[in-house]
Amino acid sequence: MRADARDNRARILTAADEVFGQSPTASTDAVAKLAGVGIATVFRHFPTKTDLLEAVLTQRLERLRHQALTLAAGENAGRAFYAFFSQVVAESAAKLAIGEALTSAGFAGGEDARKAAVGLREAFGSLLAEAQRIGAVRRDAGLPEVYALLIGASRGATARNLDPEVRNRMLGLVYAGLRPAA
Repeated sequence: MRADARDNRARILTAADEVFGQSPTASTDAVAKLAGVGIATVFRHFPTKTDLLEAVLTQRLERLRHQALTLAAGENAGRAFYAFFSQVVAESAAKLAIGEALTSAGFAGGEDARKAAVGLREAFGSLLAEAQRIGAVRRDAGLPEVYALLIGASRGATARNLDPEVRNRMLGLVYAGLRPAA
């Protein structure tokens, strides 16, 4: 891919992330306008709106995967684990809206999105294991349960449109259950 085409694709994805994060029913024209490209350029890179939505979702999942891996290798995995958990819940509305827009369009999930979702789960597992290793998360909390808590908290915060203060109190309760007994 030529450098200008790569730049256009990156600008389109950045714009689409912003536009669809606010309203997944927004038009690809709005994406093109924000990206500073013509609609034909958008469709050259992403033949359908569904392709563009999937690319945005995949990019979000990949960004989170990379962040979780970086945090797992960092100095304070305990603090990083809880901060990452909070961030995912706080940002979940846009991701879930994009996922629901794909589902309502009859999209069952492409290979890229599936790989990105699996990669995120594995990276979160690495962050969890590191937080457990240093004693910040109880050792009997398995990845399946903790990941289910992450998804449940994300969906709950989004479905109820929780005020940030209420969301933080809810997360405090979740974290109290994840911390080792004193």
